[in-house]
Amino acid sequence: MMILQEIIDMCDFAVGLSRQLNGSVIPSERPNHMMLETWNPLGIVGVITAFNFPCAVLGAIFTSFCGGAEIGQAIAKDPRIPLVSFTGSSKVGLMVQQTVNQRFGKCLLELSGNNAIIVMDDADVELAVRSVLFAAVGTAGQRCTTCRRLLLHETIYQKVLDRLVDVYKQVKAGNPLEKGTLLGPLHTRVSRENFVKGIEKIKSQGGKIVAGGSVIESQGNFVQPTIVEISSSAEVVKEELFGPVLYVMKFQTLKEAIEINNSVPQGLSSSIFTRRPEIIFKWIGPQGSDCGIVNVNIPTNGAEIGGAFGGEKATGGGREAGSDSWKQYMRRSTWRDCGIVNVNIPTNGVEIGGAFGGEKASGGGCEAGSDYWK
Repeated sequence: MMILQEIIDMCDFAVGLSRQLNGSVIPSERPNHMMLETWNPLGIVGVITAFNFPCAVLGAIFTSFCGGAEIGQAIAKDPRIPLVSFTGSSKVGLMVQQTVNQRFGKCLLELSGNNAIIVMDDADVELAVRSVLFAAVGTAGQRCTTCRRLLLHETIYQKVLDRLVDVYKQVKAGNPLEKGTLLGPLHTRVSRENFVKGIEKIKSQGGKIVAGGSVIESQGNFVQPTIVEISSSAEVVKEELFGPVLYVMKFQTLKEAIEINNSVPQGLSSSIFTRRPEIIFKWIGPQGSDCGIVNVNIPTNGAEIGGAFGGEKATGGGREAGSDSWKQYMRRSTWRDCGIVNVNIPTNGVEIGGAFGGEKASGGGCEAGSDYWK
């Protein structure tokens, strides 16, 4: 029901935006001239979506194919599809991007996350514990925004860890549709096998299992929610293990915590728990988190339809939802100087106030203009 409600909300939001696809009238540097910017739809786009947010819709709106790499490759290679949106792992996303780039197509990537929650010494511990539990264990750790790393200030490290171990023991595994169930199964038998391999890899790199760490013997693909004490420098910490595994580590200073948060290849979501405004402002500023989502006193998971959703680095740089995400599915045209549509003037020349650039083999980039700094 949560997925369906989000889709309903997103449709409502998009319908409202459809009346706000405004262009711009830009002052010209030349006498008796003017410039206009317009946005025109790209048309058909290819969407390679993830297993964990499925939805059935009318075929007249979306044509959905279920399959593997063969279908994905066909979409990525087809020159009739100007934009390919891909949600999945960084490894596969890079392959999709390289394929689409070979034909000068556009790519929108929403890839892996390796999300950290930082708990400062002044934090509300109970609030932090509840948030970590929900973010790390909910949906069996199978969300791109799942909390995978927990950074605890050394003065509260043992207190928070002990509390977490206690609440992990109370987690109910089973049918997620039943009241009180937090932990459902992993998606496939392969996912369960990857969990087992991941635990062995964790142990081989010095990780200490303090809760869980085993498969739950049952008919489904259930595993125990797992807490691991491990060094932030361990290679396994820099990877996304798609399951309910939480890496816990300690820090001494805010600077150290931010460095650990930013030390992984991925940059999707992050959060800090603190009461101090000066810490919050540093966290959300240029010297803080390098993620696309920078939360304060709430978990890493979840999204709101009005906010841009996506991340940096190996997370792909794409953004979904938000006030201007529609622009990614449009062709930007400047009346004046294929991206530049002139009327009663030649094709050459450019004005600093207008976006300069083109589509297809022209690259899709824009120079100058009112918002090219973005």
